[in-house]
Amino acid sequence: MQTMQGKQSIECIERVQRRYTKRLPGLKAYSYECRLQRLNLTTLELRRLHINLVWCYKIVFGLVDVKFDDFFKHAPLNHTRGHMHKLYKQRSSTHVVAAFFVNHVIDIWNFLPEDIVDFSS
Repeated sequence: MQTMQGKQSIECIERVQRRYTKRLPGLKAYSYECRLQRLNLTTLELRRLHINLVWCYKIVFGLVDVKFDDFFKHAPLNHTRGHMHKLYKQRSSTHVVAAFFVNHVIDIWNFLPEDIVDFSS
């Protein structure tokens, strides 16, 4: 969940992309989704998710000079489902904490299937 100001900023940036892609020659008649597909672009939301997952990966595997413990906790080992690098999500009672990078990315990170999270290759 994001704060209202964050949602408004995202919508504003997305509107700019909508307007810009509509003004490109030959694309005015297409829907926004079709224009993005033809231009090989993604939505702002998807780009943000991708970057968040990349940063999560870098923090989990120590590829950046950031302490893992400052952001995440390992989930208790559960050998029945998922991958071995699951993260624990703490409950939050405020919208500000819920919108923070850590809480935004953990659910998606933990939901990744084993074959995608095979970090050895």
